[in-house]
Amino acid sequence: MHHPGPPRFVAAGDEIELAPRDPDPSATYRWQLVQTPEDSDATVGDEPVEQLVPDVPGTYVTELTAPDGRHRLTVRAFPSALSPAGVGGASGSGFSGRRSGQVSGGVSGGVSGGRSGSGSYGELATREKGEGGRPRLTLTPVVEGDDAVVEADPQPHPNATETADDLEVEFLVDDRDDVDPSAVTVGDRELRVPLSTVGDRLRVHAVAIGEDGYSVADAAEFERDEEELATDGGTAVQTGQTVTTNQPYHPPEWAEESVIYEIYIRTFGGEEGEAFDAIVDRLDYIDSLGVDTIWLTPVLQNDHAPHGYNIVDFLSIADDLGTREDYERFIDAAHERGINVLFDLVCNHSARTHPHFQAAVNDKESEYREWYEWRGDTEPETYFEWEHIANFNFSHLPVRRYLLDAVEKWQPLVDGFRCDMAWAVPNNFWREIHDSCNDADDDFLLLDETIPYIADFQAGLFDMHFDSTLYFSLRQVGGGQDAELVLDAIDERTEAGFPDHASFMVYAENHDETRYIVDYGKEAAEAAAAATFTLPGAPMVYAGQEFGQRGRRDDLAWDHADDEMREFFSSLADVRKQTPALSADGELYRVDYAVEEGWDDRVVAYARATEEEAAVVVLNFGEEPATVAVPEEASNHDIVADEDVGADGAAVTVDSAVVLPADSLV
Repeated sequence: MHHPGPPRFVAAGDEIELAPRDPDPSATYRWQLVQTPEDSDATVGDEPVEQLVPDVPGTYVTELTAPDGRHRLTVRAFPSALSPAGVGGASGSGFSGRRSGQVSGGVSGGVSGGRSGSGSYGELATREKGEGGRPRLTLTPVVEGDDAVVEADPQPHPNATETADDLEVEFLVDDRDDVDPSAVTVGDRELRVPLSTVGDRLRVHAVAIGEDGYSVADAAEFERDEEELATDGGTAVQTGQTVTTNQPYHPPEWAEESVIYEIYIRTFGGEEGEAFDAIVDRLDYIDSLGVDTIWLTPVLQNDHAPHGYNIVDFLSIADDLGTREDYERFIDAAHERGINVLFDLVCNHSARTHPHFQAAVNDKESEYREWYEWRGDTEPETYFEWEHIANFNFSHLPVRRYLLDAVEKWQPLVDGFRCDMAWAVPNNFWREIHDSCNDADDDFLLLDETIPYIADFQAGLFDMHFDSTLYFSLRQVGGGQDAELVLDAIDERTEAGFPDHASFMVYAENHDETRYIVDYGKEAAEAAAAATFTLPGAPMVYAGQEFGQRGRRDDLAWDHADDEMREFFSSLADVRKQTPALSADGELYRVDYAVEEGWDDRVVAYARATEEEAAVVVLNFGEEPATVAVPEEASNHDIVADEDVGADGAAVTVDSAVVLPADSLV
């Protein structure tokens, strides 16, 4: 089906990409505007991929004429004063990087995150019209008797003066679904449709609207099914007659509770052509760490760069790593141990040694010339002056078809995609990948690499986000800034506009950065790791981090591993999985604490809690042990080291990190 996807919520002046899904490059596609506000002069061109810029507030309806018929797409434009641009994620293209020769990323209407590379949102939250920011919204689908009901829970920005009662909610029924508009009843906080009027599927989208902007969109879904279904993965599924319900913008449950292990594949171990077998040989070790998800850096055919992100063939496994059969054998072995596998998906660019680019650069008349963006006759568009890649031109249908074919080839083998340079690919293309992957497997995960994070990527593009803000804060704390910054980083998720159901991968190091232990020492490295295992989010361990590896991309020093540190990581994983307060259901609370001995700014304490239980966490980034007074509800027993850490009074002694069971704090 070539339908362009879900309805869009934007602000006047924002640019929206219009593109057919599942495109046939040889087919003819034509766009037209069939409805615009009275004062609008907006137009669309006649290319298969077009850009629409709503120029005044109101409702726009576009129509795509495609080989399989005509498809309408509704676009709701709010006043430009409500644009979320510059407040944790615009609704435009989503770029937050820097192309060569440009001062800032290519977003029409404004920036789409914090300072490029910093992950910090706070400096962008300077708005003239109020002290608040984007509200948040969660939709819940339920079946009530003979009706499909979508319940909306809007929440104000934490700095807003308005309350939840002050917010409005605007719903849109998906244009792809066959629903009689006269059967839809919209109230203040709900949308209701008789089941008798619902076809095979009903998808409802909505945003909350406040004085300082509109929220990230959420969605709710109803689908007819003749079989009863139980709760499945991260989707909220219930039976009601023959209708199941789903929250398609919520992450899979397995991903929220996962411990992720990144492997830089060419230095993990093994000789050339044996990389996958080397990982299989160490799967029992990886499993012993409490890991249940492995992310491999790219495994496809690439150029000379060992990182693998400069791809020359998107459909073949790299010769130096092994064969497709070797890769599948690794996946099977991981799955046998209950370990999920993430495929590193690169869509923004190819290597300049890719045959298509070579044809394009050597012949201006080549059919592949339109595959790439250009800033000179022989110089392609790229980012950060990267000299070995060339950016794809997503306005060219053969590019989209080629990449979608790659997605379709690798998706059935793995459990999710880690999406490289997610900010550098059109939002609309990610929406298509998200929908197609989840139609194939509703437990499939899309994890975005976006620095800084972008709140609108929660709206049907990705299920989990790199928490680059926490990463940056951990680095600041390691460098001597106040340890309370790690809690401020978690608060920034809400301040940026992420809804409560958003999920994050949290990390202290990766293959692009110096090892934390090299920059800040062992004690701080352990405290940073404990932060990732005890703050909300799915912790990621970069292979070697668990035993004190010092080289960023060097061969792993297995013979020089710090076994004590490895046991610390393994214990962190066990504690996280065995402590409900540290699960995705556990809320984060600030608590009163006092540093009696040690440096005040090197210590931070906080609590995680459910309605039934709680745990108090104390982190010490300093080189010497600290004595810290904690809430009286906390015990003196550290469940990470499994030992008593009590000091005088209600204080505990903390080397790098302790987790203390506590009476309920709720």
